[in-house]
Amino acid sequence: MTIRVMLVDDQALLRTGFRMVLAAQPDMEVVAEAGDGVEALQVLRATAVDVVLMDVRMPKLDGVEATRRICGEPGAPKVLILTTFDLDEYAFSALKAGASGFLLKDVPPAELLAAIRSVHSGDAVVAPSTTRRLLDRFAPMLPSGVQEPPHAGLQRLTEREREVMVLVAQGLSNGEIAARLVLSEATVKTHVGRILTKLGLRDRVQVVVLAYETGLVRAGGGRG
Repeated sequence: MTIRVMLVDDQALLRTGFRMVLAAQPDMEVVAEAGDGVEALQVLRATAVDVVLMDVRMPKLDGVEATRRICGEPGAPKVLILTTFDLDEYAFSALKAGASGFLLKDVPPAELLAAIRSVHSGDAVVAPSTTRRLLDRFAPMLPSGVQEPPHAGLQRLTEREREVMVLVAQGLSNGEIAARLVLSEATVKTHVGRILTKLGLRDRVQVVVLAYETGLVRAGGGRG
């Protein structure tokens, strides 16, 4: 199956570079491009897309708000945010808005391709450990530094599910969690699925975000 990709960035040169990398892949096709968030939303109404590579800072409508609108639609494509380390707070906002992960703009081609395939496969996981490092980096700079009130769904989690959630938020894969808790990988996958259902989350990246927001995990990776 061919993965249909959309490039959204106000820098035409950057879009050209990504397009050249993707065009060389037998399982990927760039089916659309846009120079800002408004244009992206318009194009998506008429074009079937699986994965969107979304810039953050763009004219007319930024990538965070565009991501929020895209992910709010049924059957929405997965969104990967393009960012730089000096825009951490924007990346966090985009993850909270529904993005499946983020990539640095100077990402090596192999990592770019792996990320696209990962989210398209349904894993919706782009280096959870990298996501955690991003959150560690700027969590102390969040407005007022006040944590959000406890998510009601957390009370519905079993103790084992809370254990699994903490380890997911710390960046561990299913296999690593299985080894840590002496469980089968299939059992861990089941626990993760139940966590997503009970908390109404789309994917593991949003588990990481929620764990930080509610204080379940502190900056630095420790348990709250």
